[in-house]
Amino acid sequence: VLIVIMMAGMWCMQPEKASAADQVIRVLLTTTDFNSRYHQEITVSYDGKEITYTAEEVKKQGDKVRIPAQKDGIRILSIQRQSGTPVYDGSIEIIPKAEGLIIVNELFLEKYLTRVVPSEMPATYEKEALKAQAVAAHTYAERQHLLEQSHPTAELCGADFSNDSSQYQACFTENQARRYYGDNFEASYAKITAAVDEVLPYVLEYDGTPIIAAFCSMSAGTTESAETVWGSKVEYLVPVESEADTSAPRYLETASFTGEEFQAAVQDALPDAVWDTDMAKWVQVGACSQSGTVLEVTVGGKTCSGQELRQMLGLRSAVFSVDVQDGKLVFTTKGYGHGVGMSQYGANAMAKDGADWQEILCHYYPAAQLVQGELPA
Repeated sequence: VLIVIMMAGMWCMQPEKASAADQVIRVLLTTTDFNSRYHQEITVSYDGKEITYTAEEVKKQGDKVRIPAQKDGIRILSIQRQSGTPVYDGSIEIIPKAEGLIIVNELFLEKYLTRVVPSEMPATYEKEALKAQAVAAHTYAERQHLLEQSHPTAELCGADFSNDSSQYQACFTENQARRYYGDNFEASYAKITAAVDEVLPYVLEYDGTPIIAAFCSMSAGTTESAETVWGSKVEYLVPVESEADTSAPRYLETASFTGEEFQAAVQDALPDAVWDTDMAKWVQVGACSQSGTVLEVTVGGKTCSGQELRQMLGLRSAVFSVDVQDGKLVFTTKGYGHGVGMSQYGANAMAKDGADWQEILCHYYPAAQLVQGELPA
């Protein structure tokens, strides 16, 4: 049963709540430093045992080895992260391939979301903002799952996504979260778990399909359109007001480059750039979007987009101005991230002002609907 509700002039759908306890997702685990999906040898530790697997040994046992979920998790000793040896909730599958062994971690959706939310949004944020982030994370997982069901990515080997946060949604293991939150872990985890539980069945959809639940740390005061950043129009990823972002810590940031540093940073992308004797002519900002994103910029006589220059220089956003100070190029940026979708800082500000998670989501994803989600088998 779906009940249509009206919030702040935008239509949303509020479903009756139902259990999502049986929903599972599958995450491919990469090697140390996330540089490969193939493991030449895997050593696991659980229930007082330590076992090492090679591809040859796994093949003797069939097409894969499955280690059921353990009360204290499954430690993979052959992988190292910044937080130490990772420990995984849920079950582990080890699958032999010609190039090496694949590891897939299968875990319940609720557990997955309690690991994603604290890796994407500070646990110190308001509970309603955390709920909004949980719905966005759930929507991402469901959309990715459906995409992999219909058009599998060969590299994922049957998983929904990998744990490489440069490609997919970030996700802490428990020991990563404990290291990150320190003495505040227990309180933070309890707060996040409560937020996740309250919104677990809900996802955002448009035209019957889970949306691209994009989000950013903070906008430049107005969020950006998907069309501006990624080149394709998306009905629910359009500019909306997020004025609170302008008061966020580090909303304005500067990045300075000597002439040599700047030339080295853009050389690979713009090898034919020509450098005038007047440094002030090196970078000329052209057209900008209504949200402030630099659409076109001329660098050494060559044209590129603001997003491209942001990547070359490692700037915090593509909303920037540039000046010459003391013989250096100084870029001043506004906001942090691509600016599309939900502003996390803005969501927290809305929550502080009394908005609930539904109002937050309806504001940042206009035209999207809240519905009950379900990951198909």
